[in-house]
Amino acid sequence: MFTGLVQTLGKIKLLEENQILVSLASSSNRQIILEDLAIGDSVAVDGVCLTIINILAQGFLAIVSPETLQCSTLGQLSDRYVNLETSLRAGSKLGGHFVTGHIDGVGCLKTSVKSINAWEMRFTAPHKTDEKWGFQIAPYIIPKGSIAVNGISLTVADCDRDGNWFQVAVIPHSFNETNLSHLKPGNLVNIEADILGKYVTKFLRHESNNYSVLKPALTATSNVNSLKDITPEFLTENGFI
Repeated sequence: MFTGLVQTLGKIKLLEENQILVSLASSSNRQIILEDLAIGDSVAVDGVCLTIINILAQGFLAIVSPETLQCSTLGQLSDRYVNLETSLRAGSKLGGHFVTGHIDGVGCLKTSVKSINAWEMRFTAPHKTDEKWGFQIAPYIIPKGSIAVNGISLTVADCDRDGNWFQVAVIPHSFNETNLSHLKPGNLVNIEADILGKYVTKFLRHESNNYSVLKPALTATSNVNSLKDITPEFLTENGFI
């Protein structure tokens, strides 16, 4: 589990046998990432949760599965800057939002415009399930909601009705300290939707499915208009319990 608050930048190089080498962009940042790092720990690399298999003087080796390479941008980022964050520890401050490190899909930067106090960046999001780029993220994108782009916790400032695109306002500190400052229009990014939204959506879908099964029998005996009308007393009275 992560917070979406990037600690430093690194560069990655794809190796054989599904491994990647992550080198810290600056030797002065070595302590930030490597101080408490141990083999088997998790690190978010551009928002992708990876397991450490070896620790080096200026970086680390991590294992990456073929599926991860296929469903994220890691397979295309050799020698590019990536955002790094070590896993959240119990008792640590949660400054961003809960980020799992499990990428939902790949989006694309459309525009990046500097305003007086921020960088206004607009991204597209997968609007349909795709074997390569992940499942539909659009239903989980709402104004003022949380979203992780390349592992960075951001707040959605605006989006279209269907969530096919969204816009964020990035403060100068976040822009300068992450690889957002290196992105150009057309570059791909890893996107993870808010985990709370996923569970709420599944719960509502589950409840809706249950109601659709019960509705024919319920309406045959009584006027049931919504799930709120289905109480333990109602079920008992109508012979369901």
